[in-house]
Amino acid sequence: MLVVDCKDVLPIRNELLVYVSDQVAAIPTLQNNQFTLSTLDEDEDGGSRIDAGTVVDSIREFLDSIGEGRNFAVIANNDVITIASVTGRPIERDASPSPQEMFNCSHCGFVTRYETELNVHMRIHYF
Repeated sequence: MLVVDCKDVLPIRNELLVYVSDQVAAIPTLQNNQFTLSTLDEDEDGGSRIDAGTVVDSIREFLDSIGEGRNFAVIANNDVITIASVTGRPIERDASPSPQEMFNCSHCGFVTRYETELNVHMRIHYF
């Protein structure tokens, strides 16, 4: 499992999560200031089968695509990848469209904006 620390890029965390998880074929799990990436066939000792270098490249590619590549460093240290502002300023987005909370399934990583949809989805794990 890899942890991606997103403190400096929180406004784009959800978009980044979707992009990176698609690029590396991983299961994402949202957390407060970070997200994790894991695979279905993870090692018994908790080791990651996801290549950290590929994740770093995907994050850099995403940041470049939104014009922020030069403002952020992507640093991999063991199983933690940190996205740090080079200038000390985090990404800021307009507050007009309020960011919607995302809900995710603790069993399989399914992500949705709607709590009701998550509740319906959770039923497949218990029936």
